[in-house]
Amino acid sequence: MKMPKSWKRMTVIMMLGLVTVLLSGCGELMVMDPKGPIGSQQRDLIIIATVLCSVIIVPVLILTAIIAIRYRDKPNNKAAYTPKWEHSTKLEVTWWGIPIVIIIILATITARYTYATEPSKPLESDKKPMTIQVTSLDWKWLFQYPEQDIATVNYLNIPADVPIRFELTSDAPMNSFWIPQLGGQMYTMSGMAMVLHLQADEVGVYHGSGANFSGLDFAKMKFNVNAMSQEDFDAWAVKTKSESKPLTLDGYLELAKPSVEETQSFSSIPEGLFNKIVHKYAASHQHGDNGLTNNKPQKSEGTSSDAMPIKPDSGDGAVQTQDHAGN
Repeated sequence: MKMPKSWKRMTVIMMLGLVTVLLSGCGELMVMDPKGPIGSQQRDLIIIATVLCSVIIVPVLILTAIIAIRYRDKPNNKAAYTPKWEHSTKLEVTWWGIPIVIIIILATITARYTYATEPSKPLESDKKPMTIQVTSLDWKWLFQYPEQDIATVNYLNIPADVPIRFELTSDAPMNSFWIPQLGGQMYTMSGMAMVLHLQADEVGVYHGSGANFSGLDFAKMKFNVNAMSQEDFDAWAVKTKSESKPLTLDGYLELAKPSVEETQSFSSIPEGLFNKIVHKYAASHQHGDNGLTNNKPQKSEGTSSDAMPIKPDSGDGAVQTQDHAGN
């Protein structure tokens, strides 16, 4: 028994749709299951934009199918044929007016959401934000907790319901820091420090990854974000401080070499390491010591050749830094 042509076409369309979903990488559709204020607003914008665009796209697709079927070339086609028809005010107003109105609405809503979710804009909260410094390496993530003086590799622990101020840079090819359920991605770039504010509203384990091609093992740049209660976070920080080995400058230089690493913890970090990584590629250090070599004794934060502490961001997402040369 032969399958009718209409069924064959329908089967092909369904297979194409299935393949599209499987190749989309949506997985569990984590973006549509947000667990933080930024992620929730971004999810809402996606839904609103999709609905507004559907008001235009769906009728156009339906009319395309109707016109193709109704006016196709076939024997005894009784569809009206008006070759001299050239204008209809009602149709012109309809197919120009509706899209223009929708574009205005969509532009207004998008502008409001874009401003509300601007990455460097601190989140509204009665709790003090916690700073975490993120460095993308080949092919791993280094997370520094300057307030706790500890660090981790390839996993991130944060207290739930507390705003997190991420300061991001790279000591390798450019990458993109992304925790889908908490908010949009932010690029990490060598010689620059960017700011991203996120928050986990509830306890849980969230997926994080690099979202940019950065070499051989870029696909292995994944990490878990463990959102826990403040008490559990404090206990973990104390345990890490007492049980883990320190991260020395030599240890960092070894860690920065291209490799795939398992999760690691460190009980301390070199003073000013994040600033030194940022200034490693600065023009003022191209012909001198950047603080990441052991050719001479390391200078403490505040001496003439080391980077000054990071200043508050200027509102454009970039962290402002300076050195004693006035740069």
